[in-house]
Parts: sequence; C-alpha cells; structure tokens
Amino acid sequence: MAGGKTVRSYRDLTAWQRSMDLAERVYTISRLLPKEEVYGLRAQLTRAAVSVACNIAEGQGRMSDREFAHFLRIARGSTLEVKTLLELIVRVGLTEHSEVADVIELADEVARLLAGLLRKLNSDLAS
Repeated sequence: MAGGKTVRSYRDLTAWQRSMDLAERVYTISRLLPKEEVYGLRAQLTRAAVSVACNIAEGQGRMSDREFAHFLRIARGSTLEVKTLLELIVRVGLTEHSEVADVIELADEVARLLAGLLRKLNSDLAS
C-alpha cells in the first residue's frame, strides 16, 4: 500500500508519520496562544491535530480496508479542521500568518497523503 512497501503497522505509513509531525507543531503553536484560549481554540486545535494520527492508527488497526477508509476520511476531516482553526487564529489576531504558514502547508501535505491512501483503498475495494 505505502509506495509498494508492505505496511505492517500504522507507523509505516507516511501519512501517520507526517500527522504526528503536524500534532507536534500544533502543540508548539498552541502554547503561544493566550491563557484565556486554553479551553477554547487552543483545546479544539490540539484535539483536532491529535485526532488525525489517532484515526489513521485506529483505522489501520481495524484490519479492514472499508473501516480503514472510513477512519482515513475522519482523519482528513480533522486535518481540514486544523487548517481552519489555524486560519481563524490568524484572522482574530491571536498570531501572525507567518507563525502558522508552514504548519498550514504541513496540514495540506497530510491531507494530500490521506487522499492518496483513500484513492488506493477505494481502488483496491473496487477490484
């Protein structure tokens, strides 16, 4: 599945590896947000970022391509949620775009990787 390599674990998936990078970067950014956002945007942003990697792992662990595809769609939705929240914290003036631009690009990369995995799974399911 992953570029012709055998996938023994979710950890072998580039999408999971990059989603872990995304979660780590989101945590770094979230620490820069004001204390009053601990239970607001900060909490929602970190939950969404963690959800991406967790859904990839859970879906792969289900050992069913149909269930894996379902969890990949959830992970992709969480990736887009992360992007939206990052854009929102810029729009409301909590940070500068330059502070989050590379994280938004990383979220785009993760979304592309998830879309590629979904295409592959859907192709396999159609066969």
